[in-house]
Amino acid sequence: MSLVIPVDEYATDEWYPGFTPAFGHAPFVVEPFRTFSEEDERRFWFLDFHCPRGLTPLGTAWLEDCYSWGTQLAAEQMPLPHSRGITQRMAGTHVYVAAIPVESRYEIEARSVRMRSHLPGFLQDFKALWNRRVAEIDAGWRYFQGIDVERSSLSELGTMLAEARRYAQRAFEIHFEMMYPLLANHLGFTGMCTELGLDPHEVGTFLQGHDTKIMETDRELGRLAAAARDAGLGPLFAATEPERLAGTLAAEGGAATAWTSRFRDFLDVYGHRIEGVCDVALPSWIEEPAPVLGMVRTLLLKDTDHDFEAALRRARVERETAIDAARSRLTRREQEAFDAGLASVQAANFLRWQDDHSHYIDLRVSLPMRRAALGIAEKTGADRPDDTLFLFWPELDAVASGERAYGEFRSIVEVRRQYFAHWHERRASMPKVLGTVPETVEDPILTEIFGLDEHFLRAVTAATRAGDGTTLTGVPAAKGRATGVARVLNDAGDLHRLRPGEVLVCESTSPHWTPAFAAIAACVCDSGGMLSHAAIVGREYGVPTVTACGVATVLVEDGDQVEVDGGRGTVTVVRVGAPAGGSGS
Repeated sequence: MSLVIPVDEYATDEWYPGFTPAFGHAPFVVEPFRTFSEEDERRFWFLDFHCPRGLTPLGTAWLEDCYSWGTQLAAEQMPLPHSRGITQRMAGTHVYVAAIPVESRYEIEARSVRMRSHLPGFLQDFKALWNRRVAEIDAGWRYFQGIDVERSSLSELGTMLAEARRYAQRAFEIHFEMMYPLLANHLGFTGMCTELGLDPHEVGTFLQGHDTKIMETDRELGRLAAAARDAGLGPLFAATEPERLAGTLAAEGGAATAWTSRFRDFLDVYGHRIEGVCDVALPSWIEEPAPVLGMVRTLLLKDTDHDFEAALRRARVERETAIDAARSRLTRREQEAFDAGLASVQAANFLRWQDDHSHYIDLRVSLPMRRAALGIAEKTGADRPDDTLFLFWPELDAVASGERAYGEFRSIVEVRRQYFAHWHERRASMPKVLGTVPETVEDPILTEIFGLDEHFLRAVTAATRAGDGTTLTGVPAAKGRATGVARVLNDAGDLHRLRPGEVLVCESTSPHWTPAFAAIAACVCDSGGMLSHAAIVGREYGVPTVTACGVATVLVEDGDQVEVDGGRGTVTVVRVGAPAGGSGS
């Protein structure tokens, strides 16, 4: 009998205090996102990891335009045989998601035929197509960078806001237009490897060792840390909290001034990114440099600089060794099939694309919309610079067009800020899943990307606080063993709390977490499969990683001593409550 976790607490007609939407003000393809209803209890929902802080009212536009519209449009256009994309439900300010299944056997077969006819042309043209899409995204980025927000009128800012929203929506149309065929091809090769008797967990190793824009950013960050160390700034960083580092460096003078100039140059190139995924409420590194300064601080606490080039070389050697070992176990005919499949997934490499698309899409396309919203706040005399982020799209649109005065919303904005803070505090205690929990999940997207396998399902339905010797089981995402003090983080804003040699325990990681892998001993995630960000980066950086543990952030606490075996997919609490600050081994 299936386990049912009630949705009653989250069933409401309001998205936030004072706003009851009339569906239809934003288009959708198959199913709009909304709050929970009693009928939703019959479906399986899992807590989404993309926005762990929760979403502000304006941030919900991302769900409408990008997550809902983007996944559903691409799933229908390719099409995906078993899924019509992803739908979402709001629980307070947080998001639960579910796949929209295709249940008709006839339709599954018909969609499979259409997908098979679509894939060859896409794969043959992948590099050229992706380059064209990158050029399109970059052209839009340059357009918005050329707008002088301070000199724009309220009406012009309203136009910018609307254009910026469409820009983000188009970027995520591209995101899933590329993602789904790449994923289908990757899963096809994984299935073939399984039929050949090869370990499917090795497929990620076959594809690692390729440079990406995210890794380029990490290398430059490492060079910044090395320059700070050479300039004798290590003690200053160690003694200063990230929020105060910019001011302290500016007041220090001397070597700090020279390093700060280099840091500004770094931000000019790499600072147009946020500490999250397409969340309009998050500032860029340029707007708020504390997160990146905090990561420099963490890297400086290591005894030596991380060798990014050596890690890349090691990943390439591991790749070629794994491929040779796999081929040695096959007959000549099997080798021919393996080589053809491998060539296809190497040319259209899902793992490499995962990082590159994050640079061009996930980490920056929300920034033009944010700039417009902050500009409207300035023009209308809002009490705080980000007050407009607590207005829903119809409300902010009305303010920008002059139909309504901002003053009408002052009181509700403050109420919504309190609502956001309340739900932010509740995040850690929210159920990982809701509704009817199945015994197994067949959808390969849910298993490979989100990690909803049998270990995850078993863990989330039988969670109890860990004790000495407790072992959690998940996906063996990146090989290796390490022991260290657990650092449990709920979102990337806390990355500065990491110390070198600690074991990062979190819901999941996204590309903005990547620099942490240069410092940690191991990584443990509640969710995520073999194609998740943590799995990919763990393999590239040689960091033992276990994903899809289900409730690691619930059962493990700061200061627990844990042992991570990335090859077996196990996480063992060696000792509860060990003092923070230990080192990995």
